Amino acid sequence: MKLIHIATSNVNQTPLDWNGNLQRLLRCISQAQEKNVSLLCLPELAITGYGCEDQFLAPATTAQALESLEKLIPLTKGIAVAVGLPLRHQNAIYNTVAMIADGDLLGFYAKQNLAGDGLHYEPRWFRPWPENVFLEVSVFGKQVPLGDLLFDIGDVRIGFEVCEDAWVADRPGRRYAEYGVDIILNPSASHFAFGKQEIREQLVREGSRSFGVTYVYANLLGNEAGRIIYDGGSMIASNGNLVAQGERFSFHETHIITAVVDLDLHRLSQAKTASRHIDLNGFTAIQTDFDWPIESHPTDTTEIMPACRLSKEVEFTRAVTLGLFDYMRKSHSHGFVISLSGGADSAAVACLVALMFQIADQELSPDDWQGRMSYLGDKMPELKDLLICIYQATENSGDTTRQAARTLAQALGAEYAEWQVQDTVDQYTELAEKTIGRPLTWEKDDITLQNIQARVRAPGVWMLANIRNALLLATSNRSEAAVGYATMDGDTCGGLSPIAGIDKAFLRHWLRWLEKEGAAGIATIPALKVVNEQQPTAELRPTDQQQSDEGDLMPYPILDQIERWAIRDKKAPAEVYQLLIHRFIDHQPDTLKKYVIHFFRLWSRNQWKRERYAPSFHLDDENLDPKTWCRFPILNAGFEKELQAL
Repeated sequence: MKLIHIATSNVNQTPLDWNGNLQRLLRCISQAQEKNVSLLCLPELAITGYGCEDQFLAPATTAQALESLEKLIPLTKGIAVAVGLPLRHQNAIYNTVAMIADGDLLGFYAKQNLAGDGLHYEPRWFRPWPENVFLEVSVFGKQVPLGDLLFDIGDVRIGFEVCEDAWVADRPGRRYAEYGVDIILNPSASHFAFGKQEIREQLVREGSRSFGVTYVYANLLGNEAGRIIYDGGSMIASNGNLVAQGERFSFHETHIITAVVDLDLHRLSQAKTASRHIDLNGFTAIQTDFDWPIESHPTDTTEIMPACRLSKEVEFTRAVTLGLFDYMRKSHSHGFVISLSGGADSAAVACLVALMFQIADQELSPDDWQGRMSYLGDKMPELKDLLICIYQATENSGDTTRQAARTLAQALGAEYAEWQVQDTVDQYTELAEKTIGRPLTWEKDDITLQNIQARVRAPGVWMLANIRNALLLATSNRSEAAVGYATMDGDTCGGLSPIAGIDKAFLRHWLRWLEKEGAAGIATIPALKVVNEQQPTAELRPTDQQQSDEGDLMPYPILDQIERWAIRDKKAPAEVYQLLIHRFIDHQPDTLKKYVIHFFRLWSRNQWKRERYAPSFHLDDENLDPKTWCRFPILNAGFEKELQAL
């Protein structure tokens, strides 16, 4: 048998953190060496971090990346390591993977298929490498191959698919299968999205089966650069089966998994395929001697490893809590401040912070916590040290929301305070009335009187955030962002908007789930009952008007469905209307038509609000963030012709 001990990794990096990124990569290499691993795959662009944005274009970035690589190479004695970094050649920058073996740099594989859709902008910074092309570059005083390369290390042939390479129809692995490749390494920076891990598993399993190889997938982990969350989930597959799978959403910075695979089984599979041939046909195989350590016991490749399936509720919880944890520590914030209204949105944000603390406490030892949060002091903090919630009442605030806010904050263990801000509302109202020479009334000045109540709540919580050196969290959700149902500099104020990527219908479902069900490692919060029993309301109009969100807008499930058809699928108003008629058969067609018109008008006039939202977490591939996934003109005709036709 030809046995080889392989490892792959999840690594939590930070863009341009040269010392920290290098130390975490060296920790992975050291852990692999301690386990007698022969081959280790590290993630895509792991040296710099994936989210460097336009800083990839800076010559200093690529120069520093090479400097880090030079420090890493001598520490790979007795092991082969693949690690990602940007490489500059002839004034172009390439997304590459350095292949190292036993302290020697063998060459650079250059990514061929760049991710340029959805959240990704790789073609802005990198140039795709052409198929079957290689050249030599001068690195560290010697000529090193760069391009579409295979690597013969000892008698083991290794090829690459870097992230997007595996997601295209004509993936490189289709060609590798014809040339005796034993192992395909996939160093990835694959962001989290609901249900995405199942697709990754399919790509990895099918790659190992159809190409007759061992397939090794590595991924980034955590909130690397602010908006995108990486869930890890590294994998090793052999003969169509997963033989090793890493944790997802771990709060640890590094994690490796290993497997011992029998390469002769793959070679037998390739030998049975008569159409295969041995002519490289343009491929260049870089050869080097390397003594692979002898292994005696292969991992059982006949036992199918269970898929890593998590419910949407659990994925949402783990993704956002990990995102909050990394955002807090990487920004050196001393916790969070929330304006807790007693409603669903702010309650969800408060619960997510509490769950962040709970999961961190479960996963990290006191030493781990101290190592990651040393700026907070010597002792392990309690939740009240990291979260303060403020209920800010006006004359339109009711006892129900006040009681809900107090009950929830106390149940979570957060610090809690109540402020009366009606006097401040009155002062601003009087100033405006003196200026315009008339009193403000609800009949003439409805939006004005609503907005001032929301806006006066912002300065106080900003003060607390400054005093505590904490992060103020905005509490607007995705459904509100779509139609601008939020007060700028009111409920949108904050440095981070953790739920702006999730719709209100799911958020309310998740709160009910968290109240009654929970999951392993996610304790229920029964106190949410006082929140879940309420009808969502901004609570800004006089109580006799019985204001509700859905009364102001439309039922949230309908709003969210319109948003997906109109924005994700680019359907015209008339098309959306026809789809709604067939989906929501219990509603009158005229009512649905009014909802469609209302949505498109609100969407069109509120792009300026979406441009000003605090950074939010991407939780699927259909986000409304105008800086990444969803670009729309601020000034536009508002679908005037289309709505007239409807």
